[in-house]
Amino acid sequence: MSPSLPNVTSKIWPGTGPDDAYLGLVSQGPGRKVATTLGLPAPVELRRHDPARPTVSGPVVVLSPTSGARGPGETAATEADDLATHLLGRGLEVHRHGDDLRKVGAVVLCLTEVRTPSDLTAPALELGSVLRKLAPGGRVITVSRPATGVALGSAANLPASGDSQDYTAVSRNAARQGVVGFLRSAAQEMRGGATANGIVVADGVSVSAPSVAGSLDFLLSGRSAFVDGQFLVVGTDQGPADLAQVPQGEAPLSGRVVVVTGAARGIGEEIARLLHTQGAHVVPVDVPAAGQPLSTLANELETASLSLDVTAEDAGQRILEHCRSRYGRLDGIVHNAGITRDKMLANMDQAKFASVLAVNTEAPLRITEQLLADPMADGLRVVGLASTSGVAGNRGQTNYAASKAGVVGMVAGLAPILAARGGTANAVAPGFIETEMTAKIPLARRQVARRLNSLQQGGLPLDVAEAIAFLLSDSAAGISGQTLRVCGQNLVGA
Repeated sequence: MSPSLPNVTSKIWPGTGPDDAYLGLVSQGPGRKVATTLGLPAPVELRRHDPARPTVSGPVVVLSPTSGARGPGETAATEADDLATHLLGRGLEVHRHGDDLRKVGAVVLCLTEVRTPSDLTAPALELGSVLRKLAPGGRVITVSRPATGVALGSAANLPASGDSQDYTAVSRNAARQGVVGFLRSAAQEMRGGATANGIVVADGVSVSAPSVAGSLDFLLSGRSAFVDGQFLVVGTDQGPADLAQVPQGEAPLSGRVVVVTGAARGIGEEIARLLHTQGAHVVPVDVPAAGQPLSTLANELETASLSLDVTAEDAGQRILEHCRSRYGRLDGIVHNAGITRDKMLANMDQAKFASVLAVNTEAPLRITEQLLADPMADGLRVVGLASTSGVAGNRGQTNYAASKAGVVGMVAGLAPILAARGGTANAVAPGFIETEMTAKIPLARRQVARRLNSLQQGGLPLDVAEAIAFLLSDSAAGISGQTLRVCGQNLVGA
């Protein structure tokens, strides 16, 4: 942990978060009662990370198809026990059923050994009974195995070779994919700022793998406040051999050198600030025109900024030179720099379409290629900024959606290349995030956009930054090629 970290606070944009007038009106008291009576959205302020508060607001219940009993589901029960052991090691109060509890802070449902769709019935109903006791801001997390041949995150798992008449495997595949639909629907039923997310553990990877532990920690905590209805796919056992070595505390990125492009304002600024508070040496990068805010940020973070147009042919080489001369290492890069040039396709011109692709997709591709040509990039963690527009499309954003879908494809393609170097590549896809840009949207449209997700409110730049910090950490060493949506389960796309 860094010996001392300046008190660099997060920026809350005017009209966001607690200043969302509607959120403030209906989050409690008479306003909430009126909203409920009229069937209007009734969001509540989300439980975000606070080092002075417990990770969860009550006991954690770990369920499995056998609820701890032995028999046909013996393996599932054992894996549920392993998950419970990890949570106990984190100092949490853990139970294997919730019958005698009045309040529950979180539920972890181990479904790694479901074999038929009917195996989902009993644990689902048991979860339903416990949900009545779930505290505000509670968490539900499923732990399951992947269905083969079905896309989850960014790419499909390749079908396993074998007997085409093996209907046992077909049934198991149906059950495993059933977990996805179950979890995403359950997420839409959460109340009081609670969320439901899943961890998918690749076949052959233990539920005791470091990144399963790290994913549990992240999803249980307030750091995942705006992540809902999503899955983290743990593909390898990569990471610290001892679970106790998975970083905890407030500085899990201590000593790391991380470059953040587009850092002078908005989400990029928040990313830089949070990574700094978590112990990283941050290299903020932005265009020369943003020199003043970039310098101000660099001074606050006590670091040296780099004024750079990411579309420059030598951008990656300049980043390498900067990091080598000041730190002698480079551990991660966040490709946050991006632009929009929105137009209906019928009115789109070549300059608007090409410029968005150049900044949002081609620059990260070129920069990463140049970084990987240098041995200093061994072990590099890459995080790209995608968007829900790149997942589901958005009217008037054909160029932007193409560029952000390109980022999803980029990290999926980079994953095996970086794996050979001990690194990872992932993306974060924000939904409606409260920034200076979204604050300029007309009031009525802004209010509608805020409510179109399961949490019925806009996210904060901090929520995006928290997800990125997790993906840069050792806790996510076994996660690569994935795109994590930070959108409150925006009701578009998968």
